[in-house]
Amino acid sequence: MIELPKRPPPSSRGMLIFCAIVFFSLLGVVIFLNRAGAQKREEPANTQPAMSNSTPTTSPSGSTESAKADLKKKLTSQQYYVTQQNGTEPPFQNEYWDNHKAGLYVDIVSGEPLFSSLDKYDSGCGWPSFSKPITKDFVAEKSDNSHGMRRTEVRSSKSDSHLGHVFDDGPGPTKLRYCINSASLRFIPVEKLKEEGYGEYLPLFAKADAEKPAKSEKK
Repeated sequence: MIELPKRPPPSSRGMLIFCAIVFFSLLGVVIFLNRAGAQKREEPANTQPAMSNSTPTTSPSGSTESAKADLKKKLTSQQYYVTQQNGTEPPFQNEYWDNHKAGLYVDIVSGEPLFSSLDKYDSGCGWPSFSKPITKDFVAEKSDNSHGMRRTEVRSSKSDSHLGHVFDDGPGPTKLRYCINSASLRFIPVEKLKEEGYGEYLPLFAKADAEKPAKSEKK
């Protein structure tokens, strides 16, 4: 007589089923976690371009790429080179080095009034030279050690444009020479100051005219 294999007791069968359920449940969790991890690792590659495109790129002077593009449209190549790239125009080959008209010299970028013809003099250097700015608040000075020299750079306070340099070999009580690039300036003659919105500076020139006879009488 052949003996048939005995069936495992009910308790053993239940244990096997339980272990199988636990095993496949753990297997499902592992597969899920692996997929989630793979998806998470792929997210930076998918989202990074969108983030970089939406964040404006800032230049060293603090303006965005869009602002730089606008300036390139507004300024000539020489003006952009001087004001935004700290360039220097050729001496004796610029617009205002020998300008003797009365008026204001304003920032080519912001329109801020920087220098007056009343303080302009011929230094013989080939660039517009001034003994002082209209007010110290409109210009900023910083150390410049470029090109193997130690100089003091002059920048416009409002637009942060490069203007030129200041030296201590000037005339008068200040002994200063603000050597400024014409390309960083726009000249407004006295007769157009009011029309251009600079009428508040007209008294400066009226005062200078009133003092001329007094000076000639002393001589």
